[in-house]
Amino acid sequence: MATGQLRYSPEELLEFEKLINEKLNKAKADLEHLKESILRSQSGYDSNHNGLKTLEDGADALEREQLNQLAARTRKYITQLENALIRIKNGTYGICIDTGNLISKERLRAVPHTQHSIEAKKSRM
Repeated sequence: MATGQLRYSPEELLEFEKLINEKLNKAKADLEHLKESILRSQSGYDSNHNGLKTLEDGADALEREQLNQLAARTRKYITQLENALIRIKNGTYGICIDTGNLISKERLRAVPHTQHSIEAKKSRM
């Protein structure tokens, strides 16, 4: 990053867009897999069930809850990636919302949906 650079170049933004799209496609595939797992766990109800709670019932409920929480986090991540693509289109991608400075390429490659520079993140802790 050049000193005093205010925005990333179109070529640099294209690199980030490609990275974000790859992560977005993987996250969407992961979400579909989670949805299928949730449906399987819900349809796995035993019709011979006699109404008594068993340890298996508790384990199944816990697994469903964990799958639902993971699906919710994945949906949030997808939204964050989609918002990053919008920021690329409107020219604000890679600019820290706290400092107004460019976020380092290394940080954006590691966390492409971030809106905070590492300096801003550290100062919030």
